[in-house]
Amino acid sequence: MKTTDRWHSDRLGTDLTVARWGTYGVPVLVFPSAGGDAEEVERFQLVEHLSPLIESGRAKVYSCDSVAGKAMLERRGTPDQQLALFNAFHQAVAEEVIPAIHSDSGGPLPVVVAGASIGAFNSLAMICRYPHLVDSAVCMSGTYAIEKFIGGRFTDDLYFSSPLHFLPGLEGPALDTLRRRMVILASGSGQWEDVGESWAVARVLGAKGIPNRVDDWGPEYRHDWPTWWEMLPMYLDDLLP
Repeated sequence: MKTTDRWHSDRLGTDLTVARWGTYGVPVLVFPSAGGDAEEVERFQLVEHLSPLIESGRAKVYSCDSVAGKAMLERRGTPDQQLALFNAFHQAVAEEVIPAIHSDSGGPLPVVVAGASIGAFNSLAMICRYPHLVDSAVCMSGTYAIEKFIGGRFTDDLYFSSPLHFLPGLEGPALDTLRRRMVILASGSGQWEDVGESWAVARVLGAKGIPNRVDDWGPEYRHDWPTWWEMLPMYLDDLLP
């Protein structure tokens, strides 16, 4: 069962679409790749590969437009504006998308976030920024130092949207909550993959006592959908009741 919802987000200055597949189960928010929309995960058959979890009522899968990633890919606006949009995108997910998921689910159930490439960056950012909303994160083939794609100067928006920058200084209740969460950092080491990005994140997470694990799937797995077709169902099968 598929549904879609769309509204205007004042935070993002554009319309935002959220798609859902399934009726029951743990809500799983899957972020698209950089230029993707809410239905990208269906077009590229990831939803099909998650169908056993969806049909058994273990997972209810959601996805939303990659607003900030698309602006970055298309180089719309200045670097400062692109970084501000990433910060606003994370806020919109926390304050608009996840509340909509809670409403659809009949209450504030813990949300699992997942994604590949820039979707992995967004997943990592969401669990680290909003651990009270997110239970675990599956970050696949991640690209985590987004400033190397955007350029420009160091800004507050880069600091707050990038876990590599804000995590070393994180303290207090948010860190205490994050230490009860789990971050999976999965990557191949084949074409267009860089497992070193996952290890860089793991070092930062580990230094703060945040549970995490790096899985290198080896050189036969490249930065492409067939890799993620295998990864995500396996990890969700482990994480979901």
